[in-house]
Amino acid sequence: MASNTQHHELALPRLDAPVRLLAVVAPYYKDITDGLLSGVRATADAAGASLDVIEVPGALEIPTAVGLAARSGQYDGFVALGCVIRGETTHYDTVCNDSSRALTLLGLQGVCLGNGILTVETMAQAQVRADPAGQNKGGGAAAAALHLVALARRWAAPPQTAAAHDVIRLAGELEGQGKA
Repeated sequence: MASNTQHHELALPRLDAPVRLLAVVAPYYKDITDGLLSGVRATADAAGASLDVIEVPGALEIPTAVGLAARSGQYDGFVALGCVIRGETTHYDTVCNDSSRALTLLGLQGVCLGNGILTVETMAQAQVRADPAGQNKGGGAAAAALHLVALARRWAAPPQTAAAHDVIRLAGELEGQGKA
């Protein structure tokens, strides 16, 4: 079992333009997701980002909602929030693996998102991770989304001008064979 050891956290990125985040929440364990969402709100506020929140039925629906919202172009980044606690069946493995895989695929397509879906063995583990004064996994997921937004903006292609790339040359004017 992993211990609660000291680790390094990156400072929030400096963002020159406003950021609009969407938190997609599966509130099956509402007390847990409320804690996660508190951490997201605090981190968004600290970064000066605006935050919208929507709810979906479960963790498996989170990636679909993020994908739909990403295609709308209304948001810069996304935070996925939910909690899956191991039960007696293999449903836990399906939900954990499929939601994580789908979020990863969205990220590889350029969607800036932080994964705050807790996958735990017990409610006690979830409570510690969701608590903004504890491990603050919601705040961490929001910070991840903000860092990816900053990187996406940094690596965005600069605007191209027609003069720089659409040069039209007349036949005979190439490589010093211009008209005399």
